[in-house]
Amino acid sequence: MRSPLPRAVLNRLETGRLVVLSVLLGALVGGLCIVLRLTLDVLITFGARLTDYAPPGTTGEGGLMMAFGALAHWSLISLPVIGAACAVLIPAAHGDPLTQLVRGYHARGQWTPVPAQLRTLGATLLGNAAGLMIGRDSAFTMTGQLGARLMQRVTRLDAVELRTLTLAGAAAGLGAVLHAPLAAAVLIAEVLYRRFEFEFEIVMPCLLAAVAGTAVYGLAFGFTPLLTFPDVQVPAGAQLPAFLGVALTATLLGSLVLLGRSVLADGALTGWVRAAYGAAFGLATAAVATLVTPAVLGDGSGWVQLSAAGFVGAEGAGQAAWRWVLLALGMHVAFGGGVLPSVGVGGLLGAGLGSLMGVDTAVATMVGAAAFLTVTLNVPLAATLLTVTWGGEALLPVTLAASGLAHLLSGTRGVVPAQVQGRRDSGVHASSPGWLPDTVRFIPRRVADSPAVPFDAPGEPPLDADVLPSPTNERELYRRVVPPSWRGARLGVVTLPPGVDIVGVVRDGAVRLPRPEYRLTASDELVFLARPDAYTALEGVLRLPGA
Repeated sequence: MRSPLPRAVLNRLETGRLVVLSVLLGALVGGLCIVLRLTLDVLITFGARLTDYAPPGTTGEGGLMMAFGALAHWSLISLPVIGAACAVLIPAAHGDPLTQLVRGYHARGQWTPVPAQLRTLGATLLGNAAGLMIGRDSAFTMTGQLGARLMQRVTRLDAVELRTLTLAGAAAGLGAVLHAPLAAAVLIAEVLYRRFEFEFEIVMPCLLAAVAGTAVYGLAFGFTPLLTFPDVQVPAGAQLPAFLGVALTATLLGSLVLLGRSVLADGALTGWVRAAYGAAFGLATAAVATLVTPAVLGDGSGWVQLSAAGFVGAEGAGQAAWRWVLLALGMHVAFGGGVLPSVGVGGLLGAGLGSLMGVDTAVATMVGAAAFLTVTLNVPLAATLLTVTWGGEALLPVTLAASGLAHLLSGTRGVVPAQVQGRRDSGVHASSPGWLPDTVRFIPRRVADSPAVPFDAPGEPPLDADVLPSPTNERELYRRVVPPSWRGARLGVVTLPPGVDIVGVVRDGAVRLPRPEYRLTASDELVFLARPDAYTALEGVLRLPGA
């Protein structure tokens, strides 16, 4: 039955549905993050009892502003085992939670299977609780993706809604753990592409979900910023060269980390080699903690908090150097692939250099964190928003300049590998027809001397293929049922992307010429003539069923 509402009203209702779903998903993810936080606290407390040591926490997560206890070095013998277990649990083909998110989005909804996502969640919890360089934000990002999969089971979502809500769920989890919903929403949209290719239809659902998730999470654990900066003032003009020097150093070290990640070829660490590499990483972490400093344990966010308060001083540069080494080694197997490990390295580096140069340590800490995060994840705007959320608007001029300088010098080296691979393997850039959805079958083109079949020829059998050879202009013919949003509409008011034309309507087994006065029914099928890239855009309009 055709809806009596005009199509413009139906489009608004579809947008309103996505808004409601984003808010509901954010609330759901916020509740899941409360459970995750309680679980993580239990695991960290258990680990502290075994080692007699706990790294400092952040004020926003209720952490103490000090490290306490004497490290029991014998307990570190478990780190190689835990490192191997994490390397095995995190699927090599999918990567860390943020990489899985980007890969699934660019694969047009081919998300990581739920069992693999649960394994990744368990690995991130285990590694973070044990003290390996895995930020707690990784576990929250994965929880947000699982929240979207849970909503899919209780609500009918098409492919477009599932792709959008999966990003929104990740933004909700990230916003909760970072206590920065706006920065989390921008980060999710920014990390998808190389240079500011924002999809604004993604930003709003991510922001709504992040705000709702942070609201629910804050009801249980408060709304204090993750990091607290005492009395930060706008930096004086005479100190700007020193802060730019901090940003340049962080940019250089971040670029070297990415260079180290490219040393090993893709696929080199698989099977038992990957497990051995994870064990070696755990052994290296244990060796540094035993022989040099236990400050390398954890993701480093607590030490950044101490640096901002002026308790670390020049030794922060040494701590950052050891963390930099571990980050360069661990990125091959998803250790340190989140947001907080990069913030830890850059923040400690900025604190150490700021103390040596005699400038404001808190400002130098955030300048280093913004620059290093910009290089490693290619998110200059999100890095700036994070520092402003944590330290106040006084940090905006200097951290914006630092992240802009870092992005200008580093380029797109920090792009998530899945983003590059996903774009390279997409249907628009690939020569094979594997990019078509499951509802479309591909038939190779006819040879040049083969006559074209006239679709309206009398006596021709009905079209029996979803994709037919194109006679001219390197375009293909696609056949599919009328999407629900078009049923009841006249053919003349249907809006199509550039490069797409409706060349036939299959009704009652016969192909008819498209006429503007035709009203489309649920039993009709449409024949499109389109370029492959234009048909990709058409998928979003048709809202194809999810895979």
